[in-house]
Amino acid sequence: MKMKLRWLVLAGLLLLNVNAFSQDTNFWIFVCFGQSNMEGFPGIQPQDQTNVDDRFQVLAAVNFPKQDRKKGDWYTAVPPLCRPSTGLCPVDYFGRTMVANLPKNIRVGVVIVAVGGCKIELFEKDSYQAYASNAPSWMKGIIKQYDGNPYQYLVDAAKLAQKDGVIKGILLHQGESNTGDRKWPGKVKVVYDQLIKDLNLKADEVPLLAGEVVNADQKGMCAGMNPIIDQLPKTIPNSYVISSAGCTAIPPDHLHFNPAGYRELGTRYAAKMLPLLGYPAAEPK
Repeated sequence: MKMKLRWLVLAGLLLLNVNAFSQDTNFWIFVCFGQSNMEGFPGIQPQDQTNVDDRFQVLAAVNFPKQDRKKGDWYTAVPPLCRPSTGLCPVDYFGRTMVANLPKNIRVGVVIVAVGGCKIELFEKDSYQAYASNAPSWMKGIIKQYDGNPYQYLVDAAKLAQKDGVIKGILLHQGESNTGDRKWPGKVKVVYDQLIKDLNLKADEVPLLAGEVVNADQKGMCAGMNPIIDQLPKTIPNSYVISSAGCTAIPPDHLHFNPAGYRELGTRYAAKMLPLLGYPAAEPK
């Protein structure tokens, strides 16, 4: 009996070693979530679909039939990154700027779960059901693609990514649907803290970057939310706000950035993240 127990312990240790060696510490993972601007508003331009460094990878969170991508596999991060029907988003040029300014041995991987029009409440682990049950039918259709629980879906996808690399940061773009909600920073903290716990991370090692919504200088419909978003670092110590000033938007709605706006905003996310990881910020090459 003792001999059998020893063999079981040995087998377990060997398995742990195999898992450790399969995880590439030079593959840096970034977990991304939010609403429609994190999905990416449709409008991908030809320049955005070429010259994507294969060191920038996306984990397909869902199946992408037209792009021949299978859920759970890694692919070169050619947009769309979130779901087949989405568009360019800040994560596109975040990743491109990151790999352009990191050593060649470091790869960047992103995991994205986002639901257009949703409040931050949809990502609250213990109370999302009440919000989801009252969501409009079109939103329920998106939520269904995430097995009815976007938060858990994000966690599961991130855990899958962790088998291959190391989570280095969390990116958020959300707030339009919470415009005027002064409790938003506290609600984001609940989600962030839960992600840190569920992914077995350390808060002081995994910064949260949150982007502002379309700015007042672009006649942003929800620009009044930005002063609230700007309060986030007072609630989450290791968090940083990415300015949207000057990031151009789509004129008809003034809610979504246009491709140029997404490129600039994504570059700013990277310009903030790079120094946090010990590298100088620079423009994409």
